[in-house]
Amino acid sequence: MAASQSYEVVVVGAGLGGLCAALSLRQRGLRVTVVEAAAELGEIGAGIQTAPNASRILMGLGLRRKLEAVRTQPEDQVRRRWADGSIIAQLPLGQRVIDTYGAPYWHYHRADLHRILLDACVDPEGHGPIVEVLTDARVVALDRTDPRRPVVETADGRRVAGDLVLGADGIRSTVRDLAGFDDTLVFSGEMAYRALIPGDVVEADPATRFLMDRYHSTIWYGPDKHLVHYVIRGGEYLNIVAIVPCSEQIERDWSGPATGAELAQHFEEWDDRVPTLLAKAKDEDTSVWAMYRRRRDPVWVDGRVALLGDACHAMLPYQAQGASQAMEDAAVLAEELGRVPRDGIDGALARYVDRRAKHAGMVQDASLENMRFYHLPDGPEQRERDEKLRCFDGESDVSYDWLWNGSPLNDHDTESIHYQFAR
Repeated sequence: MAASQSYEVVVVGAGLGGLCAALSLRQRGLRVTVVEAAAELGEIGAGIQTAPNASRILMGLGLRRKLEAVRTQPEDQVRRRWADGSIIAQLPLGQRVIDTYGAPYWHYHRADLHRILLDACVDPEGHGPIVEVLTDARVVALDRTDPRRPVVETADGRRVAGDLVLGADGIRSTVRDLAGFDDTLVFSGEMAYRALIPGDVVEADPATRFLMDRYHSTIWYGPDKHLVHYVIRGGEYLNIVAIVPCSEQIERDWSGPATGAELAQHFEEWDDRVPTLLAKAKDEDTSVWAMYRRRRDPVWVDGRVALLGDACHAMLPYQAQGASQAMEDAAVLAEELGRVPRDGIDGALARYVDRRAKHAGMVQDASLENMRFYHLPDGPEQRERDEKLRCFDGESDVSYDWLWNGSPLNDHDTESIHYQFAR
């Protein structure tokens, strides 16, 4: 550990993956500076799901009690048919997941989870930041004159050097472009509406009240589109994600404002309760985003520049694993770097990629396959799919046991976490 203290990492991007990486690296004894383009830190969007593979890592950062204060625990996963809302299958989550996998399946408002990670970067005893976070620092150049000491340059002229630069700056990663990695961006043909509906509004309507009678994680499957909803902030909001074919404008602009009426219109032929529910979304809490992904590519490192999360393996949301896989990246990278001195960085980066690229790539592939799997037209193949959905052993080629059961770490103390939740 003492050898690790002598070098530092620059993390570009202060999203969930970047902050998780910063805290994981600091926990292993490295010095970390986070460089973020936004002037004010905070997560946009709405809900996020963390399956046991991600929850286990967050617990390992010592954040359990703070997470418990803001999380919502779904008690079931419910799978419904688009035309009439009939239940294809229902599986208990809640305590069953904890007992089986040793860590919980929880839902959060993204802003709440982000705030916990950001607050953890500050020393609670007031001795200064554990992790230095620079805001309003948009990276515009990467100076690799010294290949073993890269420097990021910001638009306002700041230069931040480290023994490693980590690009955790999202699907349109500036670090990726500046370092010259291949362009692997692919458009899916779809767009996602994201909305928040107040829980009391959902409960007040007899047509939608059933959605709040118990905390569910629910997926509706239909031809060419699907709908996901779950409760966050203990019932304060019902979080909506609705994926439909993309318009030309949103494909071009990547994102835009939307209205509840527009969202509901996409589902007007579904079970009457669906458009009734979606029309309740307030316009100011509704947006739409083009769904892009990155083609599977095992090249995540170039010299002393490495990539993490969406910058290297952005995936479609059909496994609800985008942020979770970034957290796994963070934990593995920290483990590898934390056990070597400065002259061992290159080997540690090679092991990071070796341990993570194939795994994340399999989740990318499964997420892509689920795009077709979720959106089958009614017919024999759809009926065969629904039979598979009743089994709850996964959806495409990736099982929940494989995805959720193990730790990505070699020496992570998962047994103690399991005991805390299972007793």
